[in-house]
Amino acid sequence: MTENKQANTAVKNENPNKIGIKEGMGYMLGDAGNLFVLTYISSFLKVFYTDVLKIATDKVAHLFLITRLWDAVNDPMWGTIVAKKRPNKDGKYRSYIKWIAVPLALSQLICFFNIRQFTDSQWLILAFAYVTYIAFGMLYTGINVPFGSLASVITDDPEGRTLLSTFRTIGGGIGGAAPLLIAPFLIYTKVKTPDGNTHNEANPRGMLLFAVAMAACAIVFYLACFKSTKERVPSQANPKLNIKDTYAGMFKSRPFIALALTGILISGQLQFASLNQYLYKNYFCNTSLSVLGTIAQYLPMALMIPFVPKLVKKFGKKEISEFGAFFSALAAIICFLIKPGRDQSWLFMLLLFIIGFGYSFVSITNWAVVADVIDYQEYKTGIKSESAIYAVYTFCRKLGQTVADYGGLMLLGKVGYDVEIMANSGYVEGVSEGILSVCTLIPAVTYTLIFILYKFAYPLTKSKLEPIYEKLHSSNINNQAQEEK
Repeated sequence: MTENKQANTAVKNENPNKIGIKEGMGYMLGDAGNLFVLTYISSFLKVFYTDVLKIATDKVAHLFLITRLWDAVNDPMWGTIVAKKRPNKDGKYRSYIKWIAVPLALSQLICFFNIRQFTDSQWLILAFAYVTYIAFGMLYTGINVPFGSLASVITDDPEGRTLLSTFRTIGGGIGGAAPLLIAPFLIYTKVKTPDGNTHNEANPRGMLLFAVAMAACAIVFYLACFKSTKERVPSQANPKLNIKDTYAGMFKSRPFIALALTGILISGQLQFASLNQYLYKNYFCNTSLSVLGTIAQYLPMALMIPFVPKLVKKFGKKEISEFGAFFSALAAIICFLIKPGRDQSWLFMLLLFIIGFGYSFVSITNWAVVADVIDYQEYKTGIKSESAIYAVYTFCRKLGQTVADYGGLMLLGKVGYDVEIMANSGYVEGVSEGILSVCTLIPAVTYTLIFILYKFAYPLTKSKLEPIYEKLHSSNINNQAQEEK
C-alpha cells in the first residue's frame, strides 16, 4: 500500500509539461535559423562594407551606431506587439516564425548586394547600406522576440528549461559555425603580388552567393521549428499589459539588471570577435585561420554539452556560469599579455580554445538564465511578461553588438586601417600590430567584467530559485484546470 501511495504521489507531482529530446531538437532548429543569417551578417558584413563597397571605417561605425539606436524603439515596440497578441491555433508565439522567416532571409541576402557596380556615389551607397541594414534588424527582432519567448511556454519544468537552453546552444552552434567554417573558402580570392607574396581579397560575387545559401538554410530551419514545437504553458486569452508597470518592474529588479548587463557584454564580445577577420587577413595573413578560430570557439561547447545539464542540476546555473567566466577571463588576460607573434598563430588558437571552454558554461545556460529571470519577475510582481522582458534583453544584446562594432571599427581606424590600402594588402607594419593589440585587449576586459557580474551582481542561486519554480508550477496547474472547465 505504501509503495502504491508513493508511486501515485510521484505521478501526481510530475510536471505535466515535461519535455524530451524531440521538443528540444525542434526548438534547436529555430536558433540554427537565427544564426545562419545573423552570424553571416555579424561576421562579414563589415568586411563587405569596407572592402567591397569601400565605405570608410568611421562611416561604417556610425552606420552601426545610428541604425541600432532605432532598436531602442524597435525592440520594445516588438515586445509590446507580441505581448498584446491573443493566442490563436498556432499559439501565441509560433506564428511569427512562420510569417517572418522568408522576409528576414531575403533582407539578409539584399544586405550583400554590390550596389557599387551600378554607382560610385558615396551617399547612394551609404543610403543603401542604411536602409537594408535597418530592414534586416527590424525583421530579425520580429522573429527573435517571439522565438525567445517561446521557451517559457513550451515548458515550465526547470530541467526542461535547461534542456531547451542546451539545445538552443546546439542550434546556435550549427547556425553560427556554418558561415564561419565555410564562408572564408568562398568569399575571399587569393591574390599574388608582384613581389611573390599572396594575400586575400573579398569577392563580391562569392559574398552574395553565400548570402543566398544562408537565406535558404534559414527558411528551411525556421519552418521546421514551427512544425515541431508546441506551446504547453497557457498564455492569457485576452492579454492586458500595463507597459509602464512592466518596464518599471524590470529596472527595479536586481536579477534583470544583472542579466541585462551580462547580455550587453556577452553579445558585445561575440560581435567583437568578428574583428578577428581583420587579424587573420592583415596580421597572420591567413584567412583560413577563421575556420580554426571557429573550431576553437565551438568545439569546447560541443564537448561540454553532455555535462553542463548535470552540472546545472548539481550546482546551479549562476554557480557554473561564474566558474566558466573566470576561466575565460584568465585565458583572455594571458593572451593580451603574451600577444602571439605572426608565426605563433597556433598559440593564439590554443588560447581561443581555452577561452571557449570557459565560455561554454555561460553560453549553454544563458537562455535558461533568461527564463529564470522571467519567472522571477512573475513571482515578484504577478505580471506574466515573457515577450516584454525578452524584447528588452534582445535590445541589450544589440546594444552590446553596437558598442562592439562602433568601438571596434573606430579602434581599427585609430590604428591605421585605411580601406583603400588595407583592403588589397596583407601585413602592414605598425597597423597589423595595432589590430593585434585591439583584438586581445578588449576580450580580456570583457570576460573579466562578465565574471564580476555573475560573482557579485546576479543573485539567483540554485537555492533561491527552488521556491519560485514551485509557486509558478502550482499557478500554471491551476490555470490549466480552469481553462479545462
